[in-house]
Amino acid sequence: MDAQQLLEEAKNNEADIISIRRHLHENPETGFDLNCTLDYVKSELEKIGLKPEKCGKSGLTATVGKGGRVFMLRADMDALPIKEESDVEFASSNGKMHACGHDMHTSMLLGAARLLKAHEDELCGTVKLDFQPAEEIFEGAHDMITSGLLDNPKVDAALMIHVSAAMPMPAGNVIVCSGGVSAPAADCFTIKVQGKGCHGSMPDKGIDPISIAAHIITALHEIHARELNLSDEAVLTIGSINGGIADNVIPDSVEMSGTIRTYNEETRQFLKDRMTEISESIAKAFRGEAEVAFVRGCPTLVNDSELSGCATRYTTELLGAGKAFNAEQLLAMSGGKPSKAGGSEDFAYVSHEVPSIMLALAAGEPAKGYSYPQHHPKVKFDEGVLAAGSAVYAFNAIKWLEEHR
Repeated sequence: MDAQQLLEEAKNNEADIISIRRHLHENPETGFDLNCTLDYVKSELEKIGLKPEKCGKSGLTATVGKGGRVFMLRADMDALPIKEESDVEFASSNGKMHACGHDMHTSMLLGAARLLKAHEDELCGTVKLDFQPAEEIFEGAHDMITSGLLDNPKVDAALMIHVSAAMPMPAGNVIVCSGGVSAPAADCFTIKVQGKGCHGSMPDKGIDPISIAAHIITALHEIHARELNLSDEAVLTIGSINGGIADNVIPDSVEMSGTIRTYNEETRQFLKDRMTEISESIAKAFRGEAEVAFVRGCPTLVNDSELSGCATRYTTELLGAGKAFNAEQLLAMSGGKPSKAGGSEDFAYVSHEVPSIMLALAAGEPAKGYSYPQHHPKVKFDEGVLAAGSAVYAFNAIKWLEEHR
């Protein structure tokens, strides 16, 4: 397969890919509730002659090729419960928003599907297309895996692309993760503090859960400062705290929620154990009770070293020198300053089952007006990367199958 020919074909599809992206952006849905999105993606796949199948609660898969080894390409489809504040003409108005770029991923994979179908007879194996729900709540990949995502046909390797907003590099550049962990494990938690409500003027008659919660928050932050080694990279964040409805009433209870991010399982388990011990003990010391629950999460994303080398070669061949980098090259360019992504990614579940690789696609320079980060209500993405992104998806699958037949 000639790289430049494929890139040219992708550029010829650019208007259609942009149209798809804008439709998805204007009609975002969240979690597993993707009825309209699923119907739309299914229709687009059927237009090019593919036969999509439902997988799990809200996932879709389709295959291109005729037997042989199987390379899987993944795109997530869900949005966030954020009210959009960007100034794009196709902004969402339903209180939800594609603020993480999943509309970009889905449209690029649909563009890749067109390229792959057009060259189906040349494929040295099978490409499996994975359209996944519920990435933002870390549940979609696991749900699809338990529903047979990696079977029938059995997947041999997998790749995902994630666009990156506000990147200080030219839009369209690709960073290929190096072998090893590139994204931390994530665990979402709630802490419910039970006290005893009373009048605000008589605190001795009750048990103040707000005061207990404040002590718990302070103590939890001490874990990182005093109980973890310098090399034990971890983040603990309390993202919400809710309790009370009046300024002169001590409430019965307070509920907090947050996340922890860790890069190894030992630190992950240690944090969970200490969070539970500290919260329960502090609440008891102040005559209350605390219940800690870890409600959802995902493991670390592990990149395969051999696949990382392949993806770097393939993407460089497609885009040209100076447009594709691996993490080591990026480290050298930054003057040796290490940088790790703090965001987690539930493609991690796939990476623990088959050799996998994550690519980051720069999709907006701050100097050109793309200054807001992912998950911000004003974030925007440069649509000029969509055609090349679809070619990156397709070419990596084509070349890997060619070399691993």
